[in-house]
Amino acid sequence: MANTIQGIRGMNDVLPQDSQRWLHVESVFRDWGRAYGYKQIRMPVIEPTGLFVRGVGEHTDIVEKEMYSFEDSLNGEKLTLRPEGTAGCVRACIEHGLLYNQTQRLWYIGPMFRHERPQKGRYRQFHQLGIEAFGFDGPDVDAEQILMLADLWRRLGLTGLQLELNSLGNAEERAAHRVALIAYLEQFQDILDADGKRRLYTNPLRVLDTKNPALQQMAEGAPRLADYLGEESRRHFAGVQALLDAAGIAYRLNDRLVRGLDYYNRTVFEWTTDQLGAQATVAAGGRYDGLVEQLGGKPCPAVGFAIGIERLLLLLEAQAVALPEALPDVYLVHQGEAAAKAAFLLARELRESGLDVILHAGGGSFKSQFKKADASGARHAVVIGDEEVAAGTVNLKSLRDGEQGQQQSVNVSELRAVLAGN
Repeated sequence: MANTIQGIRGMNDVLPQDSQRWLHVESVFRDWGRAYGYKQIRMPVIEPTGLFVRGVGEHTDIVEKEMYSFEDSLNGEKLTLRPEGTAGCVRACIEHGLLYNQTQRLWYIGPMFRHERPQKGRYRQFHQLGIEAFGFDGPDVDAEQILMLADLWRRLGLTGLQLELNSLGNAEERAAHRVALIAYLEQFQDILDADGKRRLYTNPLRVLDTKNPALQQMAEGAPRLADYLGEESRRHFAGVQALLDAAGIAYRLNDRLVRGLDYYNRTVFEWTTDQLGAQATVAAGGRYDGLVEQLGGKPCPAVGFAIGIERLLLLLEAQAVALPEALPDVYLVHQGEAAAKAAFLLARELRESGLDVILHAGGGSFKSQFKKADASGARHAVVIGDEEVAAGTVNLKSLRDGEQGQQQSVNVSELRAVLAGN
């Protein structure tokens, strides 16, 4: 017997017993996005490698270590499975003229790919919900997107998430801070870990985002980006905070919150939890006002965020949030040649009337069919034998609630009305 083929490590199957949770969350996403005026966009999962090198940042961990990249065997083009969604969304907007003299509120959902060490809440194929707004320069949209997430947690029944907030200022302010930061970090080269030494001259802000306990004291004493912000950046950030205060949204200012992608500026934020271990971030984002121009479009302010769906589902499970079950309305039990044909046609008729119906297949005794009907979760079993076909009736048996086991004979012509009343 040949060896079975296993799935790729870190790329997981979503099995039927779990998929309903995904469908529920995705349904909430759709209603929630529509409530704030966001429309869906769908982008390919494969993009030119250069898009992410230019957009995400050549010296980010994503580009340096985590992307799944390959060369197209037909034309030699360098391609990459998307590691995040924002760069592809910006590319699509530029390519199709969506930003020409107009604003856009967009959302997307789908798989992303990063070559990381798989662990709970961090996978090589993972799924994100992305929200992007283009053409809005003021702090109101920053605050609204943060408020959106607070609203989403309420809609899903989640509690206890914490909001962290920071401002990265503009490019000139970050450049001045960068010079001071490198000079400071150079004093500690003997204690920097491998990641710190690698990032020292390419992405020094990320050195401050270290999780290494031995480097925490060094990071605490580093020059603060907040001290290099100009009046405009301070005013924008104060505007975000004022709106969040007015809405009663609690937050913690964290001047070491820098995010892992180069395109961010001004407001950045993360929603975190202490219930998922090391994978604490559930949603994160911020402004990226320079990215559209960087990828070839006309200058356009932009702000957005992404939600890790797997982590969101883990948090729903950790908090024991009850999700609605999608159970069938009817399981059709039948026995006999005439009954099989009648059940086949009745199932179609009931589905056309809006009911969810499982038609028993594979034969078997009434007893074995009833076991399957009960296991299906259906509210009712509709039973047809050849005698019922001749009489134009069916037997309707309740499988749930306080009426479980009760059975009544119903004319076929009245069945839909009786089911609607139940």
